[in-house]
Amino acid sequence: MDNDGSSESFSTLDELHYQNSSSKFHNFNVVVPSIIHQLLQCPLCTIPMHPPIHQCQNGHTLCSTCKTRVHNMCPTCRQELGDIRCLALEKVAQSLELPCIYCSLGCPGIYPYYSKLKHETVCKFRPYSCPYAGSECSVVGSITFIVDHLREHHKVDMHSGSTFNYRYVKYNPREVENATCRIKVFNCFGQYFCLHFEGFQLHMAPVYMAFLRFMGDEKDARNYGYSLEVGGNGRKLVWEGTPRSIRDSHRKVRDSHDGLIIQRNMALFFSGEDCKELKLRVTGRIWKEPPNLSSK
Repeated sequence: MDNDGSSESFSTLDELHYQNSSSKFHNFNVVVPSIIHQLLQCPLCTIPMHPPIHQCQNGHTLCSTCKTRVHNMCPTCRQELGDIRCLALEKVAQSLELPCIYCSLGCPGIYPYYSKLKHETVCKFRPYSCPYAGSECSVVGSITFIVDHLREHHKVDMHSGSTFNYRYVKYNPREVENATCRIKVFNCFGQYFCLHFEGFQLHMAPVYMAFLRFMGDEKDARNYGYSLEVGGNGRKLVWEGTPRSIRDSHRKVRDSHDGLIIQRNMALFFSGEDCKELKLRVTGRIWKEPPNLSSK
């Protein structure tokens, strides 16, 4: 599957949810009166409520998540909430079928109210999060938008081709815990991939790690393979694997150790000379896996 060329994007998921909340009930054959939409919306967090839906003695409703935040006091009338369930509203919600919140991004599905949220967590049309690991970035959007965002905002280097050379130089290799995470983006086979390289502590031992992520969904990532090689002084380390989707967070991929891991002492050995300066040269290749005929 080729990357989505759509330019539609949103700064955050909250912005996307806000845009869709006013229109998603009217874009399909299923028409939900706006009054029901308002009744099912938590007055505090504005997210659609799911059982248990709570109410105070005056009938004001609240979702179960917000109930734990308001110290058992109704935010509307300031009366005690207690443990009263709004069973009537729960039944109304059970009878509804609604479009996915990502309908404006292309999802055509209509789902029962209580299973809609579960679908939205795995919907293939949901936007992608920025994969930049140097800071917490909340930007989301299509692959095309994310690539432009990485180039313009994070100043990430862009490369074309399925082979690459990466050179990492550090003048004080003893400070591995302060090693900056680096990222580069590669365009090949009509897809985008991002190479990560960083230093961190693994079980109290300083290491460097390099791994490749696919800018798309996991099922499409399995169509590709990659290799990484680092070496020096007549020795080398080689890693081969499948790129991880950017649906998985940078932290999740790093903590799974799914990549080329280089112990600091080995990295210094590869650097040669007097070990006062770290010089690593990582070469890599990306390829497209042959079709799995047994699955057809």
